[in-house]
Amino acid sequence: MGRLRATALIGLFAAVALVAGLTVGSAVPPAAHRADEVHTQPIAKRQGETAKLLTEAQCVATPSIRIPCYDPAQIQTAYGELPLFAAGVKGEGQTIVIVDSFGSPTIRADLATFDARFKLPAPPSFRVIQPAGAVPAYNPRTTTMVGWAGETTLDVEWAHAIAPGSSILLVETPVSETEGTVGFPQIVAAENYVIAHHLGNVISQSFGANEHTFSSLAALQTLRSAYERAYAAGITVLAATGDTGATDYATATATNYSVVPAVTWPASDPLVTAVGGTQLSLDSSGQRTAPDRVWNDTYSPVVNRFVFGTSAVHPNASGGGLSSVFSRPSYQQDVAQVVGNARGIPDISMSAACSGLVDTYQSFAGPTSPGWYYVCGTSEATPIFAGIVALADQEAHHGLGLINPALYAMAQAHDPGIVDITQGDNTVSFSQGGVEHTVVGSSAAPGYDLASGVGTVDAALFVPELVRTEAAVGTDVSYGFLPTRG
Repeated sequence: MGRLRATALIGLFAAVALVAGLTVGSAVPPAAHRADEVHTQPIAKRQGETAKLLTEAQCVATPSIRIPCYDPAQIQTAYGELPLFAAGVKGEGQTIVIVDSFGSPTIRADLATFDARFKLPAPPSFRVIQPAGAVPAYNPRTTTMVGWAGETTLDVEWAHAIAPGSSILLVETPVSETEGTVGFPQIVAAENYVIAHHLGNVISQSFGANEHTFSSLAALQTLRSAYERAYAAGITVLAATGDTGATDYATATATNYSVVPAVTWPASDPLVTAVGGTQLSLDSSGQRTAPDRVWNDTYSPVVNRFVFGTSAVHPNASGGGLSSVFSRPSYQQDVAQVVGNARGIPDISMSAACSGLVDTYQSFAGPTSPGWYYVCGTSEATPIFAGIVALADQEAHHGLGLINPALYAMAQAHDPGIVDITQGDNTVSFSQGGVEHTVVGSSAAPGYDLASGVGTVDAALFVPELVRTEAAVGTDVSYGFLPTRG
């Protein structure tokens, strides 16, 4: 099996909002980072380059990990995809658009290795474009590039694992996205190109920034054109809610957390579907051994040691809460008792917990060597849900566009394809400036909540229900801006 070596992806997402998390495997791992939203860092653990891929049981038994790790077959089973696959619904005829700064120089080869190991077919088409300008040459000594390469690996491999019949379009941008506006103009330009040429029906975004890091509402509004145009074009846009629970990075340097509740944009945008995170408990075949719960590993010494290199508490949970920018959209009218006058996130939640990692393969140069990495975060949840949407687009024979009105209508109707989550919360604690802080979030409860949204999905039921409901309720939405940010 080989000996695990300790490596860390250091400072990868200082201001970047990647949503998953990449940590490198080790006997005594130093501080690792997550890659979730605009400001989370990657936390992927990886084996040595000659070691075999670890099974779930081996991950749990490995002293440097002690955490379950799941493969594509387990996640496919957990989300009820096998009946859809048997019926030929694998995302065929669809293209999943993945947007990442810089991309990865080895993503084609890494996806081929991932597919070969898990007996997945190659995507019908895998294209890489750079519509906002040429990406600088990859530099393994540049931590942001290494971090985005890890994020790209996660996004591509897991979108493909969930919708193996879909094509993949990787859209790379030349400037690293950070808190506030840096990098966002290039992302918006690239997405507008994709939308103008209708290159795909679903866009997956594993990045974001604290709403408060934008200097003004006007500054944020100038960046919304891609979502407005996607809405008009009938394209679904997804965004991760982040990996820091009820808080978020307070500054562009991503060194301090907000001591008051905060949410990230673009997940908070009413024209975007916000994807939060859950913790799965699965056996080796992918069957659940316990109900899903809101992802929150803040208080787990084992997880924090694996991710951060210390057992001390760290914000390590699914993002969620109330927007300080957007008012309650019309599709959240039936949950007004929860959200009040503000837009609430998440809308839906999928696997993201660092206490239930997923397998990835990466071989790009950097502080670590090629091998298998075990990762987590809402950067994982978002491409997973993008794959589910691609299955529904195939079933519908067209792009579904903004699915939020349908999601809330399905939840209101208690459609069985939406599985309620009633356990867990996203309250987090951390030490900052020598002071211990706790930012109180929300608890899961029956129905919609600000920790899990409407819940998670059973894809075999969810996909046809989403298609029927979208046809019945449409995509119309009304929303506004809160006066405090106006």
